[in-house]
Formats: sequence, structure tokens, C-alpha cells
Amino acid sequence: MTTAPQTVPADPQANADWWRQAAVYQIYPRSFADSNGDGIGDLGGIISRVPYLQQLGLDAVWLSPFYPSALADGGYDVDDFRDVDPKIGTLAEFDEMVTALHGAGIKLIVDLVPNHSSNRHEWFLEALASPKGSNARERYIFRDGTGENGELPPADWTSIFGGPAWTRVPDGQWYLHSFASEQPDFNWKHPEVHEDFTTTLRFWSDRGVDGFRIDVAHGLAKDLGEVLPSKADLKAMPKDGTHPLWDRDEVHEIYAEWRAVFNEYTPARTAVAEAWVETPERRAKYASPEGLGQAFNFDLMEADFDATHFRDIVTDNLAQSAVTGSSTTWVFSNHDGVRHATRYGLPPRAGRPGKQGADWVLAGGPDDGIDKELGLRRARAATMFELALPGSAYLYQGEELGLHEVAEIPDAQRQDPAFWRTTAEDRGFDGLGRDGCRVPLPWTREGESFGFGTGGAHLPQPAWFADSSVEAEDGVAGSTLEMYREALRLRGELQSEESLTWDEELSTGDVLAFERPGGWLNVTNFGDAPVALPEGEVLLASTPLTAAERAAQELPGAATVWMRRPGA
Repeated sequence: MTTAPQTVPADPQANADWWRQAAVYQIYPRSFADSNGDGIGDLGGIISRVPYLQQLGLDAVWLSPFYPSALADGGYDVDDFRDVDPKIGTLAEFDEMVTALHGAGIKLIVDLVPNHSSNRHEWFLEALASPKGSNARERYIFRDGTGENGELPPADWTSIFGGPAWTRVPDGQWYLHSFASEQPDFNWKHPEVHEDFTTTLRFWSDRGVDGFRIDVAHGLAKDLGEVLPSKADLKAMPKDGTHPLWDRDEVHEIYAEWRAVFNEYTPARTAVAEAWVETPERRAKYASPEGLGQAFNFDLMEADFDATHFRDIVTDNLAQSAVTGSSTTWVFSNHDGVRHATRYGLPPRAGRPGKQGADWVLAGGPDDGIDKELGLRRARAATMFELALPGSAYLYQGEELGLHEVAEIPDAQRQDPAFWRTTAEDRGFDGLGRDGCRVPLPWTREGESFGFGTGGAHLPQPAWFADSSVEAEDGVAGSTLEMYREALRLRGELQSEESLTWDEELSTGDVLAFERPGGWLNVTNFGDAPVALPEGEVLLASTPLTAAERAAQELPGAATVWMRRPGA
């Protein structure tokens, strides 16, 4: 492993609480910008687009995995946690990127994947070459099989991506992989695993990284016991910190170790947990100041465009953050879900199981199954609602262009293991996988890859990308890109202490209104009919108001407006 960084000095004067109400933009590096024309986004591409990121008005960038990888799971199968994939760049380019981002006033958060490595990681290769019971094998979770000759897996578990969760190695033992078979799970009871990850945290922190997004944060601590439960028994086990695989209480001992590392730096490094847990109280543990400090709240990603749903989610999550002393997080789109412009153009989920939008993607994205114009209108309104809330707002690349999910990807060109490891009958929950939100961004109206690079793109881009490109929207009044830029600019000016007050007089029926300190009022109309606005100065609307609407002081349906109270 590469271990000698070129350190980037920390700024002792930097605001230690920058993360509490940050606007964070997620970059999926392989699909952001390609600087060498090989069809894969890279660090050089990111560096070239720093002025774009700065103009957008961001506080931080979250960089999805950029490590050496065979891409069995989009880079989340990591060969080396302390290096850059040669297809994406070099450590020198990483340092250049950090310098460029910091020079633009943008912090950097990097993805860390501590639940598993890839099957090409040097430790796993050593484990395969070592005998049963060896130290090398103990860094992972190996078990003997069942059946007369160990020919059956240790348990009938199914991986998150479908298919068996155990894979047999040549000498007959089996290893656990909660995800793809190329992603063997670490054994976090082994001290060397702890030591290696604290080394990794320091490696990137010394290079100037400001924080970490922790993948599968709820999965590290496992207690399998001598007799493994069946798949059915696993599902029935309590989710109270004692489940054998997920969200065990002792995982927080790991994060206490990490917090000690974070606090070695000035300002302290930050972290946010991807923790899928059963209750808000369980999530709050990850956001403890003694642990990671912040945890993702995915509730809005799973909610219909509905005033009651949104109010309940905001109220509950602000209460959770008050308990931990952390700030809450808000997110509508990311690399794992159908884009919210698409979700909001589909019929309401209304409590149905599965991921919103999966059925539409599975059907090939039919035009008669979606109102794309309404979906984008609602998505813009939802984003302005999000940006007005106290806490951190996480934005996903391309949503500032109003991009919809790309459903029309031929099966042969799909890359997501969730597609390849499931049968057609099993795909109702996730549709056709996550490739549709990972298609490379369109920067220009024309060109082989719409300005993504001089060559093609690693996933096919649809023709309609031309009208959703940066070139098509840059400087165009009323475009989604210009709305995001102005909303982020105003947010920086208006942001104050982390609180809100619901305006009960305005919050009726399909309308939600709340006020932030300093007289900043957000009004969102979740319905179809226009509603009356109170007195005050209109600062920005998610859908530009017509002269008639301004004269009548009305907000149309599926729209959000920011106002300044009289005298504020």
C-alpha cells in the first residue's frame, strides 16, 4: 500500500462547525467529468470543473470512491484504501484537487468503505494463500461449510445484492460477503483491522481531507456465534443493538476510536454515517459527538410529495438532532436511488413496498407512466424547501440540472451488481439497479458524450441530455441550474441559528410554511391550486412567478417561495 502523503496543512482558523449547516455536493467521480477521453470520469475532470462548483455556491464536495477497484460495485469494492485508481488519477492529482477545492472555499469529504474490501485487496489475497485458522484469514470472516463434505454454505443467507452471501474458496472454506462476492466482509474483532483503518483516516486527513462519509456504518460489528441462524431467523431477530449482523451496540466503540483520530486535527475532521437502522433512536447513536458526529437521514428520499409527510419528517429529525447535539441532514437524491425529479412525476408511493420509481424503471421508463414536467416542478420546490431547513443539505450531481432518471439502458451495458445478481422476477424492489442515476453528466448540447469528455461515456447517455446540459441552462433565467445557484447564494446570506418555527396560520392543507431566525420565511405549496401568500418581499421562487401571480400575491401549485418578513 502507498503510505507516504504530501501533506496539506490544516487551517487553524477554519470554522470547526462548518459541517453543521453545509451544502454538500456529491460527486460520483466516474460520471462527473472525463479529462483524458477514456470514457471514465477522473480527478483531472473534477479539477477542471472546480470553477463550476464554486459558482454553484457549495460548502463541500463529497467524493464517492476513487480507490483502485475492479468496479464490481461501482468502486465500493476497494483494492487499496490509501491510493487512487490509475483510471481516475494519481495521489499527486488528488493533492492538486484538494488544493483547488480549498482555494475555492470548498471542503472535501471522501467516502470510506470499512465493512469490506475487494477480493483483490492484498489482505484477501494473503488470506486465500494462507491456511484455515491463520491470522490472514482471521482478518475476514471465514467459516467451514455444512453438509457431509462442507459443500454447503455455513448458512442460507442472501446478500444485499441478491444471491448467496457466502462464497467457497479452493480449500473448502467459505467467506462472508454482505454485498457482492467480490466484497468480502472484514472481521472487526481483529485488532489489525482497527489499526489499518485508523492509519487510513490519518493518511487522508494529512492530505487535507476535511471529513469522511462512512459506507454501511451500521454493518461493521458482527457477532455470529458458533451456530449460525437461518435466513428466516435473522429477519425475526430484534433490531435493538443485539442483531448478529446489523447495528450492534459495539459498533460505536469503533467510532469512539475514530473520533479520537478526528480530534487530533485542527479543526477536527468530520464524519457522516450511512446507517440504515430501525428507529430514530438507533440512528442518533451514530450522530453522537463522541462518535461520527452526524448521520444521514434518508426519510425524504422515501416520502411522497406531501405536506403531512414532509412536516412529520422534519419535526422528527429536528427532535433527534436536538437529543444528540448534532445537526440533521437532508437528501432527496444520491447514487443509490431514483432521482427525485423522476420520483415526483410518478404516482404517489402511498405506503407500497419497494423503492419509489423502481416499477417505472423496470418497465423501461414509458412516457405514459410519468409526468416529467410536474416531477421537475415538484423536485425544484422540494429542493428549495430542503435548502431552507436548518442542518446540512446533501445534493447529488446533476440534480442542479433537473436531470431525470435514465431508464433506457440496454441490459448488456448495465454495470450494477444488483442487476446482474438478481433474476427478472426479483427485480421488482430495485428495478434494474442504480445505473440510471449514475449516467455521466451532460456539460454541452453536442459532442459524443455531451462534453463529459472527448470520447464516449461508460454508460449510455440519452439524446434528451442535450437540453438538460450545463450549456443549455447556464445563464438562462428560470433554468434549474440558475435556480440552484441563486438558492445556494441566498442560503449563505440568510442562514442563521439551527432552528425553525412553523407558521401555523399558513400551514394548512397542502401548504407548509416555516420561519427561520431573521425573518426568512419558506412557503411550499404541495397541492395543485394556487394559495395566497402573506405580506413580505419575495426573494426567490422555485417556479418563476408571473406578473399576475405577483400582483395577486399568490403561489402556484407545486412551488416553493422564500420571502423576507416586513421589517426583517
